[in-house]
Amino acid sequence: MSKPKNPIQMAVIGAAHGIKGELRVKTFTGDPLALADYGPLYARDGRAFEITDIRPANEVVVVRFKGVSDRNAAEALTGTELFVDRSALPDDGDEDEFYHADLVGLAVRDDTGAVIGKVAAVQNFGGGDILDITLGSRKGVLVPFTHAAVPEVSIADGFVRLDPVAAGLVEDEDGDGEPNIGPAPGDDGFDAKRRPRGPKGAGGNR
Repeated sequence: MSKPKNPIQMAVIGAAHGIKGELRVKTFTGDPLALADYGPLYARDGRAFEITDIRPANEVVVVRFKGVSDRNAAEALTGTELFVDRSALPDDGDEDEFYHADLVGLAVRDDTGAVIGKVAAVQNFGGGDILDITLGSRKGVLVPFTHAAVPEVSIADGFVRLDPVAAGLVEDEDGDGEPNIGPAPGDDGFDAKRRPRGPKGAGGNR
């Protein structure tokens, strides 16, 4: 397989571990050891990395890559992001689990079905997945990815539907007509009861 056409980030290489070429790697898979199950991993520039050994180590895994046999070679890889093509990922997750890459680019509809924007990115600041959407000329509008705020997701039809009230897209109290995008992640006002469970298996869920 060549460089992924639809890349999904699976991991990022950290510091060298020992003197024999091993590396500490942070994974974004539900099971960190599953990183070895997807075949070759690819850097942004197309370099392929084959895992020959992997073992858990606290919050990361320690990985040996084919052809990396000493500390100098390992240190040169620190910070390298690793990807696979979307086609390499299974589609057998729970009904309310989605890969972030499948959400990005979806149209955003309101409760009447009208298209009001587009999903620009999916963020996670530690409290759960958040949709970063563009509404008309407004960019960076953050909506919690929960059942209340996003009651419908249709990957096949290319859209997500928002509940404007639950999503915080209502007029400000001063009635200026500007939507209130809700408190920023980490603010005291963020409703913990509406936080999603966070990413799983290189994706997000509600």
